[in-house]
Amino acid sequence: MFGIDITILAIVGLVALSTAGLAYGILFTRIETEKKAESRVRKVTAAESDRIQVKAARDRMNEMSKRRKSVQDSLKDLEKKQQEKSAKAKPSMKIRLMQAGLTISVAQFYIASVVFGLVAGLMTFVAGAMLPVVAGVLLIGAAGLPRWFVNFMINRRCKAFLNEFPNALDVMVRSIKSGLPLNDAIRLIAGDGQEPVRTEFRRIIEAQQVGLSIPEACARMINSIPLPEVNFFAIVIAIQAQAGGNLSEALGNLGKVLRERKKMKAKVQALSMEAKASACIIGALPFIVAFMVYMTSPQYMMILFTDPRGHIIMGFSAVWMTIGIWVMRNMINFDI
Repeated sequence: MFGIDITILAIVGLVALSTAGLAYGILFTRIETEKKAESRVRKVTAAESDRIQVKAARDRMNEMSKRRKSVQDSLKDLEKKQQEKSAKAKPSMKIRLMQAGLTISVAQFYIASVVFGLVAGLMTFVAGAMLPVVAGVLLIGAAGLPRWFVNFMINRRCKAFLNEFPNALDVMVRSIKSGLPLNDAIRLIAGDGQEPVRTEFRRIIEAQQVGLSIPEACARMINSIPLPEVNFFAIVIAIQAQAGGNLSEALGNLGKVLRERKKMKAKVQALSMEAKASACIIGALPFIVAFMVYMTSPQYMMILFTDPRGHIIMGFSAVWMTIGIWVMRNMINFDI
């Protein structure tokens, strides 16, 4: 009985094993086919995903290329406009008075110049100078010194603008990051900024009120503040208006660039102070020697003022001194 049970169990086991082998042999092809199909589906899905990613990357590159081309076109247009402006004649006296921050009209300026020249010539004539000297003083007083004063005021105002302009840009950056639009940021500077930045930004607001856009109003600032830094600011605003982008980051970078330029100018000025001091000493040396010779031997020097040949010598000396001072000035001045 025990042997029969073992035989039956062995037969049952063999039948089960045979059935399993037969089933595996029958289903093996189907299982392999399903595995291959699943593998192909995964590959197709991965390829589709890769194709979508490649297409997205290609679209991003195309968008970046379009934006880059738009920025380049904007820069070319702005550069062309600047070249056209520079090709024109020098700014009129009305614009120069505006750049100097003077509130007088052109007629008042010319009247004041003529009056100043007449007073200077009259004082020279009363002092007993010769008529050519009186005419020279009259010409310098009427045409030279007033224009020099206007140029001096323009340079002074531009320096004050450069000292305050980076701070104004920082205020604009913080205002834009806090959620204010560009127009409100400009109004903030126009209301609470320091002079002369406040006046220039107020002119931008006034230009907007008469119908100009912000880029156009900023581009007009170069007329009242003739500085390359103002041109940089107008270019940044124009590019942001045409191509978009992070305006706060662009203005922040511009502020950093302006501060670095200021540091570089100060460094160059410090390094060139020795050359400037030498140029001042060399330029003043002939006058100092002439004064010392006059103090020790007046008759030796007075012949230059009493003899016609002395006048010719002094005229040639003045011309050569002017040329020498001009050359030294160009040698020690550096544009950054």
